[in-house]
Amino acid sequence: MSHPARIARNKQYLADLFGGPFRGHGIIAAPEPAGPQWQQDFTCSEHPLGEWVSWAVRNYERWCERSEALDDDAVPYVKVTTGTQVFAAAFGCPVRRIEGSNPVAVPLVRTAAEADRLPEPRWDAPPLDRVLEFAGLVRQQVGGDAPICVPDIQSPFDIAALIWHKEDLFLALYEEPQAVQRLVGKCHRLLETFLREYMRRFAPVNLIHYPTYWVPNHLGCSLSEDEAGNLSTPMFEAFCLPSLVALSESFGGIFVHCCAAADHQYPSFLKVPHLRGMQRNMAGLRTADPARVVEAFSGRSVVVATGVEEAQNMEILRLARPDTRFLFDLPPKPLAEARGIYERLRAACPRS
Repeated sequence: MSHPARIARNKQYLADLFGGPFRGHGIIAAPEPAGPQWQQDFTCSEHPLGEWVSWAVRNYERWCERSEALDDDAVPYVKVTTGTQVFAAAFGCPVRRIEGSNPVAVPLVRTAAEADRLPEPRWDAPPLDRVLEFAGLVRQQVGGDAPICVPDIQSPFDIAALIWHKEDLFLALYEEPQAVQRLVGKCHRLLETFLREYMRRFAPVNLIHYPTYWVPNHLGCSLSEDEAGNLSTPMFEAFCLPSLVALSESFGGIFVHCCAAADHQYPSFLKVPHLRGMQRNMAGLRTADPARVVEAFSGRSVVVATGVEEAQNMEILRLARPDTRFLFDLPPKPLAEARGIYERLRAACPRS
């Protein structure tokens, strides 16, 4: 397991990276998971939770061993891997399970009237009750010190976009905007009450659901805001921005993942107070131009580079301005390969 002194050091470093003095760019190199992550669909009540708990604990232990071997900046935590469906399913959306992939929510409503009739679920509505049970069993296995991650967290608007058939939702943005706002409000309240109950029950909790890093709870919560790429800036600011601002103010900050083609939303994202971290898709089939990401968020937010191969990480590093803060979340590799990549990148961005 990880050495307590090293974990304490890394916790302080990451807290400083996101909310304190800058001592150099961060690098995290998590291990390859023990089996495909989509096998972790413990939210299906037909399957016993024991095998999924063992899977999660085994991956946590592998990560502790990897981080000790590399001496990177990671604070390993237990991953609670789900698909995007969990909060939409709490509203009653059917769930479609796809072999070889994550489960997805099937939209439930088409009209404003149907959206308004949806009851607002409690934080322990199925399948969120299953998530809570899973986390409780994990806590029993790993003890009281290991951080436990939250499930997949979509933004309130993105949850609404899973519940409401997309083609009808986009018409409703113009024709029934108040109904859309009401559904987004229900999603917002469910998300916030769930997170607070989760933190109360399972502390220490890591509120970063994606990608792979830890932050202290006082710096804020995280979410995915992927519908941003489908909206104009005025629509984004009307239907998405208020929830981002409110959640950031409620939790003391916010960390955003956005894998959409949403470069046009950067000025709006920067209106969110305490935007601690911004993760954009700068790898593979890019939806974000790294130079524009660095230009927009330097001095305002940590730029998180996830799943980017070594050569491109070096290119991204060369874009750094004096006020840029990077966190490199390296793609999983076998240990020997990961060590070489980590050491070369660390040499290129030493820490004070």
